[in-house]
Amino acid sequence: MAIVKGMHHIAITALDFDKTLAFYDKLGFKPMISWGDKNTRAAMVNAGGGACIEVFSSDGTNPRPQGLFQHIALAVDNCDEAFKVALEAGGKEEKAPYNIDIQSAPEVTKVRIAFVFGPNGEEIEFFQYR
Repeated sequence: MAIVKGMHHIAITALDFDKTLAFYDKLGFKPMISWGDKNTRAAMVNAGGGACIEVFSSDGTNPRPQGLFQHIALAVDNCDEAFKVALEAGGKEEKAPYNIDIQSAPEVTKVRIAFVFGPNGEEIEFFQYR
């Protein structure tokens, strides 16, 4: 029996809490729960498949943690559309959509991917099987 069932959430500290929630809302992440007030606000948004992104507000007194994760990979049906929506929502382009053949075993995995930076500098990958 596996101990780990899958990803539950990735936590980020938001530089602008409201802007961060609005960004993820435009990508289809709906609020699940929220708590706290003023500089101690936090929320979990549904990332699909049982996974969440936990967003914490920041009062600016603590430095933002760096290097806690490489990127958030989000499964999508249309990489190009997700990339476009993210940019329209305020994301910053890192790599425009492109096809890649991952030389994996037992067979090559064909995907289309793109990368953006979210409102807190978090790197987000849109991952589409093709």
